[in-house]
This record gives sequence, C-alpha cells and structure tokens, in this order.
Amino acid sequence: MERGLAMLSRAPRDVVLLGDMECHAPLDALVAPILATGARLHWIHGNHDADGGPEMWANLADPVRNPVTAAGALHGRVAVIDGLRVAGLGGTFRARVWTPPAPPRLRARAELAADIATLGPEWLPEARATLHASLARMAIWAEDVERLAAQRADILVTHEAPSSHPAGLAVIEALARSMGAALIVHGHHHVGYRARAADGLEVQGVGAAWGVDRHGVVHWPGEADRWPGRRPAGWEFAGG
Repeated sequence: MERGLAMLSRAPRDVVLLGDMECHAPLDALVAPILATGARLHWIHGNHDADGGPEMWANLADPVRNPVTAAGALHGRVAVIDGLRVAGLGGTFRARVWTPPAPPRLRARAELAADIATLGPEWLPEARATLHASLARMAIWAEDVERLAAQRADILVTHEAPSSHPAGLAVIEALARSMGAALIVHGHHHVGYRARAADGLEVQGVGAAWGVDRHGVVHWPGEADRWPGRRPAGWEFAGG
C-alpha cells in the first residue's frame, strides 16, 4: 500500500478493501499508510479473513482494536461514499448454507445452531463451535442478500464474483440489478478485468493488491492476474 500510494499524483479521498486482508495485527495499524493520507477507509471481509481463528477475525472486525476502521465495515449495508451509494457483500457461498443456483439450504443465521446440532458424534463441541463461528461470519446468507435487495445502490462491492468470471455466480449480478447498481466491483479471484452485460451493468474485477478506481483505471499493479478458463458468454470484455 505504501508503494502504491507513493505512485499516485494525489491521495484518494476514499479507499475500499475487497476482503482477504488476513489481519495479523489490528486493521487500524495495517492500513496506517492509507489513513495517514487522510483517506476514509471502507472494507468487506473475504473468505480467508478468519483463517487464523478468532484473533485474526478480531483484528479485522473488533471495534475496540480498530476504533478508526471498524466504522468502515460495508458488509450488509449501503454507505454514501464520495456522493455514491455503495453496498457491500462480504464472504463467499458455503455449501452448508447456500450454493447457488440452488435455493438456500439455510436462510438465516438463527437456523444455524439447530443445523449444527444434527452433526454426528464425531463432531466434538470445539469443532462445532468453530464451524458455527466460521459459517456465521464468512458465508453469504440469504437474509443479508434480501436485506440489501430492498435498498438502492450505485455500486455493489463484493468478494464473491458475478457470472462475468468463470467461477462466479449470477445471483451477484441479480442483486446488483435489484438495487439499481450500475457497477459491481469484486475481489476473490486475483484477476483484474472490466466486463459489460447487454443491459449496461458493468463489472470490475480487482486482482490481489491492485489499486483500481471505479472507472477501471489501474493506479498500481499487484499480484499477477490468474484467469481460469474461457471468458463467459453474455459479457463483453474490455480489451477483447
């Protein structure tokens, strides 16, 4: 981030992180180079942000550890950022909760405890508690999608990809359309690309550690792109 920020002709007013920060220290400390510019920080979580257990998650989401950046959590809500309504959806789809295009297996977190109680005796209490915490935090839940769908947004920021990516899912662009969003920005797959659907909905994929603005301009490059398979039909891609 320090190298990328140094490449900019002017500091950004707002920065949105797309998940998988995997915080080994509180987020406030890790993003100090961004905060030092005066930029406001916003973020969603990815599927790896609790890989290090409760400590890693607390380093990201605990407001006591992060008095500055905790307020920037975008998951499940809409915030006005530089005059634009930006909605956030963190996490990824997990089979025990929801694997689109199938209907949700569980719609709300309130159903999770009873479902975990059906696991076999080989699941010890500690393992059950770990699974409960992981799914409650990291899975995409229908209740969150439904709550967002009832609101309006200009941009939808997600970790999971829409169907413009070979591993993406159409429920993501369906959510964007229901909110009236013109742009989806996603991470997760470590690839940067710009795509456009026939109805004008645009998608900006952002590679790991890339700095990209909402117009698709790359301000600093990070990890090399990885694009698995063919580009999906129904989308036009910038650059062919």
